[in-house]
Amino acid sequence: MFSKSKINEPAPKPETAAKPSAPEPRKDIPRSDTGSEFKAPAPKAKPPASVLSTDLHVTGNLKSTGDIQVEGTVEGDIRAHLLTIGEGATIKGEVIADDVVVNGRIVGRVRGLKVRLTSTARVEGDIIHKTIAIESGAHFEGSVQRQDDPLNPGGAKKAPAPTSGGGQPRPQPAQSQDG
Repeated sequence: MFSKSKINEPAPKPETAAKPSAPEPRKDIPRSDTGSEFKAPAPKAKPPASVLSTDLHVTGNLKSTGDIQVEGTVEGDIRAHLLTIGEGATIKGEVIADDVVVNGRIVGRVRGLKVRLTSTARVEGDIIHKTIAIESGAHFEGSVQRQDDPLNPGGAKKAPAPTSGGGQPRPQPAQSQDG
């Protein structure tokens, strides 16, 4: 248990004795030595929606990559990721968003991947959408058009290829690829 050589050696210093020694890497496990550990970044929390309160009147265009909730009045175009129009809100302009939830009034065109008109909604203008839901009681005057990409103004469906009398597509002339 005790050896004579241990008795004659000086005691280790307290600062070095408290530090644990790093374990030696095992040689029987293959590993790639990158020199530093990879740590995935922490996921970013989604910022809260920008809220335009009931007493706010905005004249001009609004653009955000985030969410906007309008409770006041906006005279201008709005572009956002998620746009929520409150019951007392009024928008006079074009609305473009991935998701549009209308509880209030819009006078102008609505473009959205998902458009939802609740029972308190009043829309006077055209709606261009990928999917739409209109609750009973919603007031809507305009046309509704489905498009695969309603967010792009030029995103209208392509016209079918011109056909000859037999219903078969006409062959298109070959185009040269001059450099």
